[in-house]
Amino acid sequence: MKTYLAALGRQPKISLAELESLFENVKPLGMELATFETETLPQIDRLGGSLKIAEEVTSALPRFLDGLERNGKIALGISDYTPQAKAFLAQREALRLKNQLKKRGCSVRVIPNKTPILSTATSFHNHLADPKNLELLKFKHRYFRLIGIQNINAYTARDQARPARDARVGMLPPKLAQILINLCGNLPSQSYLLDPFCGTGVLLQEAAIMGYRIQGTDLDARMIEYTKRNLEWLARGKWLQKPENYLVEQGDATHHQWQERIDLVACETYLGRPFSTIPSAIKLKAVKQECKSIILGFLENLANQIESETPVTIAVPAWLRTDGHYETLNILDEISKLRYNVVKFRNASQADLVYHREGQFVAREIIVLRKV
Repeated sequence: MKTYLAALGRQPKISLAELESLFENVKPLGMELATFETETLPQIDRLGGSLKIAEEVTSALPRFLDGLERNGKIALGISDYTPQAKAFLAQREALRLKNQLKKRGCSVRVIPNKTPILSTATSFHNHLADPKNLELLKFKHRYFRLIGIQNINAYTARDQARPARDARVGMLPPKLAQILINLCGNLPSQSYLLDPFCGTGVLLQEAAIMGYRIQGTDLDARMIEYTKRNLEWLARGKWLQKPENYLVEQGDATHHQWQERIDLVACETYLGRPFSTIPSAIKLKAVKQECKSIILGFLENLANQIESETPVTIAVPAWLRTDGHYETLNILDEISKLRYNVVKFRNASQADLVYHREGQFVAREIIVLRKV
C-alpha cells in the first residue's frame, strides 16, 4: 500500500469520515490534512471533501528532484501546512528548490506564496498536478507531491449549467452529493444506487458519473421531470461516455415499492419548509415533527426492501438557533429500533457531521447507517 495525503475541505471532520469510508489507516495531521493508505490510485474527482491529493515522497529530496521530467518549463509551488508556517518561508523554500532544479538543467517558474498554502484555485489554474509541474505539500519534515486537485470549474458547471433548477426546493451541492455517496463505502462499479428523495437529480447525476446504476423517486411530479431533463443533459455532455439506463419515477418514499435491486441508498431527505430567519420554538416544533414522521416512515418502508448490511446515508435537517448552534432531529434511537445500526467513525463524532454554510438557517446532519 502507498501513503497519500489529503488536504481537507471546509468541514474537515466530514472530509475525514468520507476518507474513512473509502481508505485504510486514515490519520489526521493537524486540522487541515490527513494521511491514508490504498493500493489503488485515489481519484480526486470522486472525493467531495478533499481539495488536494498528494503522494508521499519516500526518497531523499535531492534524489526525488533527480527523477523529475525535464521537458519544458516546470511550474513549481510549495504549500506548507506546518503549524505557524509563514508565507515568506514557503517562498524561500520554493526558490531554493528552483536553484537546485536549475543546476539539473531544468527551466523553472515559481508560483508566488501570498500565504503558506497555495489555494486550490491557484494550484488548479497553474496545473500543478500535471506530471511536468510540481507542487510539494509540506508538513514539518514530510513532503508529498501533488497528484490531484479538485476541479472547481467542473463542479460549477455541473451545478449551475443544469437546465432544470429550482432554488425554492433547495439545491444539494455536488460536493455534498459525492460525500453522501462515498459514506456508503467503496462499492463496485455498476452497483445499484437508490435516491428516494431525488429532487432535481443532483445526487443521481454524481452517482452516474461515478459509475453506479441509478434509481430515483420523488413525491413531486415536477421534480421527476426536472431530474429526467438534467440526466439527459448530463448524458449529452462530457462527464458520461454514453447515456446510461436509469429509472426515475414519482413515488412517496414512506410506502413506495422500488423496482430495481438496491445495493446502496444515499439521499437528502425532506428538510421541511425553508426559513429566511431563525425559526421560533413553536414553528420549529411543528416542522421537526413533520420531518421526523416522513424520515422515520421512509426508513421503516426501506428496511423491508433491502438486505442486511446494505449501506444507507441520509442527510436530514438541522436548524440554526439564536446561540449559533444547530438543533438536530435527535432520531438516532428511533432509527435503531427500525433495524439499522448507526456507523461510528474514529475521527468524527455524530455531532461533527452537520454540513452547513456560515449563517445558514437550515443545515444538513449526515447520518450513516447499515441495515441490521
